[in-house]
Amino acid sequence: MGIILTIIIGFFVGLFARALIPGRNISGLIMTTLLGIAGAFVGKFLGQAFGLYAEGQSAGFFMSLIGAMIILFIYHEFFVKNRNPPA
Repeated sequence: MGIILTIIIGFFVGLFARALIPGRNISGLIMTTLLGIAGAFVGKFLGQAFGLYAEGQSAGFFMSLIGAMIILFIYHEFFVKNRNPPA
């Protein structure tokens, strides 16, 4: 149940994180959702590392949002900037 709840939270968090990241977002809804789900897993593991969550607990909204923003930031830094090199 923990993984399913993490995926559901990640879906909504991905949409919310997309709205919070400034700039033009060229990634589609599915890519943003997948990055949000990955961010929820990152938030879950960060929360477990800091002792906020026990084993098997899903990440909360705030930690998932932090994880999703980290993943989206890394995605924009490495993939979006390299698509359009300066002329």
